[in-house]
Amino acid sequence: MSKGPKIVELTGIVDQIGDRLILRLDEESSKSLPSRGQVAVQLINSPETVVVEPDGRRGHWIPGEVLDLHPGQKVSLSVTIAEFWPEVKLPQDLAGALAEADDLHETWLGLTPMARWEWARWVKSTQSPTTRERRVQVSISKLRDGKRRPCCFDLSSCTDPEVAKSGKLIQ
Repeated sequence: MSKGPKIVELTGIVDQIGDRLILRLDEESSKSLPSRGQVAVQLINSPETVVVEPDGRRGHWIPGEVLDLHPGQKVSLSVTIAEFWPEVKLPQDLAGALAEADDLHETWLGLTPMARWEWARWVKSTQSPTTRERRVQVSISKLRDGKRRPCCFDLSSCTDPEVAKSGKLIQ
């Protein structure tokens, strides 16, 4: 008899950072995930695949945009580790640079969805317009050189600058 995918129970409290709602997972939930970095999970009884983000402190959080959340709410989710990563929504600047780089079309499509998430995340992980522009240029250059990932990028650090500072989710 087939067991099917293992169900993982995630719990946390909804927090608001600026104008964004996030679900901060409790320590036990984070420890139940297979990685300190990003993890794609499939919500039970939903077609939605969600990428759980690292908080830079060995924990995780889930963007509120993918769930119906209210500040202070305690949330419990049943998930399985996703078999496939969802496709990343590219930031405009990176999408534009890739569109202009006709020679990279097959290279980009040849990357795993997780690798494409890493490229997008690396570009988005700075608030400095100058650094961001440089990262887009470096991404194109590295992809042309055959690099499949943005190298020494720390996957366990939270890098969404809207909710993090110095690689850590704002408390």
